[in-house]
Amino acid sequence: MGKRGGKKGGRGRGGGGGAGRTRSQWQDLTRENEKFERYYNEPEFLPEEEKEVFWATMRKDLPNSFRFTGSRGHALAVQQRLKDHHIPEITSIKYEDEFVEPPRPVSWYPDQLAWSMTTPKNVIRRFAPFSQFQKFLVAETDVGNISRQEVVSMIPPLLIDARPGMTVLDMCAAPGSKSAQLMELLHAGEEDSIAQVTEQIKSGTAGPEPLGPEGLNDDGRSTGLLIANDSDYKRAHMLIHQMKRLSSPNLIVTNHDATMFPSIKLPPLPTTDGSKPRNRYLKFDRILADVPCSGDGTARKNVGVWKDWTPGNALGLHSTQSRILVRALQMLKVGGRVVYSTCSLNPVENEAVVASAIERCGGAANVKIIDCSQELPGLKRSSGLHNWKVMDREGRMWNNWQEIEDHRDQEGINGLARLAEGMFAPTGEAANLPLDRCMRVYPHQQDTGGFFITVLEKTSEIKAKPESSNVIPKASVAALAAELDSKKNEVDGKPLEKLESLDELVTPDQEAQEELAKNASVAEAAHQLPYSATLDASTPASPMKRDADDLEEEIPAKRTKLHDGSEVLVGDRPVHAPAPAVGTDIDTPGDSTPATSAATTQPFKKRGPRQEEPFKYLDPNHEELLPIYEFYKLSERFPRDRFMVRNAEGLPTRTVYYTSALGRDILTCNEGQGLKFVHCGVKMFVKQDAQRENVCRWRVQTDGLKIVEPWLGPERSVILTKRETLRRLLVEMFPKVNDDGWKALGEIGEQVKDIPMGCSILRVQATGEEDGLPEAMVLPLWRSLHSLNLMLPKEERRAMLLRVFNDSTPLINTTQKQGGKTEPTAEAEDIALKEENAEVGQEAQDDVDDRETYTKDGDEEDRFNTTV
Repeated sequence: MGKRGGKKGGRGRGGGGGAGRTRSQWQDLTRENEKFERYYNEPEFLPEEEKEVFWATMRKDLPNSFRFTGSRGHALAVQQRLKDHHIPEITSIKYEDEFVEPPRPVSWYPDQLAWSMTTPKNVIRRFAPFSQFQKFLVAETDVGNISRQEVVSMIPPLLIDARPGMTVLDMCAAPGSKSAQLMELLHAGEEDSIAQVTEQIKSGTAGPEPLGPEGLNDDGRSTGLLIANDSDYKRAHMLIHQMKRLSSPNLIVTNHDATMFPSIKLPPLPTTDGSKPRNRYLKFDRILADVPCSGDGTARKNVGVWKDWTPGNALGLHSTQSRILVRALQMLKVGGRVVYSTCSLNPVENEAVVASAIERCGGAANVKIIDCSQELPGLKRSSGLHNWKVMDREGRMWNNWQEIEDHRDQEGINGLARLAEGMFAPTGEAANLPLDRCMRVYPHQQDTGGFFITVLEKTSEIKAKPESSNVIPKASVAALAAELDSKKNEVDGKPLEKLESLDELVTPDQEAQEELAKNASVAEAAHQLPYSATLDASTPASPMKRDADDLEEEIPAKRTKLHDGSEVLVGDRPVHAPAPAVGTDIDTPGDSTPATSAATTQPFKKRGPRQEEPFKYLDPNHEELLPIYEFYKLSERFPRDRFMVRNAEGLPTRTVYYTSALGRDILTCNEGQGLKFVHCGVKMFVKQDAQRENVCRWRVQTDGLKIVEPWLGPERSVILTKRETLRRLLVEMFPKVNDDGWKALGEIGEQVKDIPMGCSILRVQATGEEDGLPEAMVLPLWRSLHSLNLMLPKEERRAMLLRVFNDSTPLINTTQKQGGKTEPTAEAEDIALKEENAEVGQEAQDDVDDRETYTKDGDEEDRFNTTV
């Protein structure tokens, strides 16, 4: 099914289901499903002349696609390597007297940063150039310069129109490909802006106030913020693993149910009349709601869709999707933009959700559907639907809600438990909504997956209506009882017909249900295989659930944590425990919580995820920071009140992080308020052991180097311009600089021979000469007593060797002697350990969690290890 992130423990058996199947079993599944095909052959979806090619495309494997990530300058440099080296080699290959089709840029994606490849695997496996291309893709993906992402999932962030300085929320963010796109938009133009500001400062023309254009007016730095949220704790850490590689201080990762995303407090503004400052809460300029969905648009990638598709998938998710979209509109600024998207083609999850959410938010007077038909020229798309049928669980088609009511009056309600009025095309005044402005991308239009996107603008403040029975009709409980009349008809001693809501059907074995949901319900909108497909075939499937869950599983059980730390299981509609909401900038009673109906609660005990270490900001004049400023000659213009550590004592024992100003304000204002922050900040300084006293042991971490480098003095700089010198530093670890060893380091030998111990900055300059480098880089060096070392992880070294030198030479550790013995110096082993970023305590556990979750949840195809 579609991606997780909205409701913790999201249910639904369609889409990418198939717990326990291996990859080979997935590929052998027959791509046929009578109900699936009958539903989408309805005339409202496609013209008759397109249906044959639509289904033929749906039965083909999805082309591989990828995107160059990171800052624009760096992404273009990596892209250039593909164009200059790999494309010419691939285009020279002939197979069956035809030239092989090379990877091609996606025509409508800006700057050719997205590419697609249709080459069959039997061709890829036969020719050596593809082997080199695979190594390139794997290496660059490992270090974050390339992301595997399905082409249509790249569309929503492009339509959101995010810019530097904006506050952006990604409500259902894992695994993080769209979040990465959003982050790149928030940092657009930052490199050039910082360069201009630093030049002004050096020339003495800069005033005391922060400089830079709008959104980059923090001395060239972006003032915006991205909050990336996912409801599943482990998947939130997978998201962190993906996003860390962008090294942005403008990111916060949270772990909340998107239907009840809590209010985020801001520092109060000072008053001029001496009155008490009023509470302020964060409002967002842009929100991406890429919601959990049935994922039937992923049938080319997740072939389990063909076996597992049922109409109940969409019916069970409709209310959750509507709640997420309403919550997004509540948290949005007036004039702000929400992008709602799914990897489903079902109007019950798409146009019906958009119409229902707009109706709950006061109609078209408050929320406008934006016409994006002229955006992304070259992208083929279809208009949204104004009319559609709804298929019930038994495969019957219904044109409107009146037909359902008539049938219930005459023949009873069997089989209609999940149908609701809001799933049908709107009537009355709402029928005038311009749903044709919604965007449908069908697979056959440009050889992609299927996707749905709608862009909404909030035109005035809203007070969302409570969720009414037209979303989940009260009669559905009786309908459920009728459908289960031959089965167990009591829950906890209570007759089914007496239940007040479907959520009372939650079974005691809730954790087992959640595990089943992980395995069976949600393949990513980024078109990854579901969890079980990435596990060994010997992994047992999750336990079967009791009969009542066949329907109940499609309405996730909802939990929230109260301020006192207790958890509650909420009934048929969510209840929001943390009090003020994000409805307005100033605390307003009328919109203090997500719009819900009243519901009863009952205690629920469950061992939650491990406690996160707190975020503690350091005094700018902390005794550990002052020597760092002096050692690196850090400019006084660089902000010193944004350094942070992650331990309850607030002590800089191992790692010092750096965050944006807004990130700092949010973390400090909301400490102890029940918000679940799981990540913020970029590693800036890491403590390094040294062999002598009076050495600054704080080295600049690679992640934070590009942020702080423009503000460092020249005293610790080492300038490099020659290709061969960089190549040697990449291949050879710990080259000697004592005695005459420095002579072998060529142009930098004189510079490093007598440089004091500690961290230095290697500034690689692009000269344009034959023996020069193609792009400028800044890299950290560590000068120890006898040797020098480039402080890069091994995978980063290998990727750079391939990209710059087309070289796969094995790395050489000069501390290793024949027979595997090492020199009698502890510093080499110690530095090698630190080079791999092996931290202690909380940070080490974070990294382990990230890697384990990524391995478990990330389809290996998404890292190109099995793609080509």
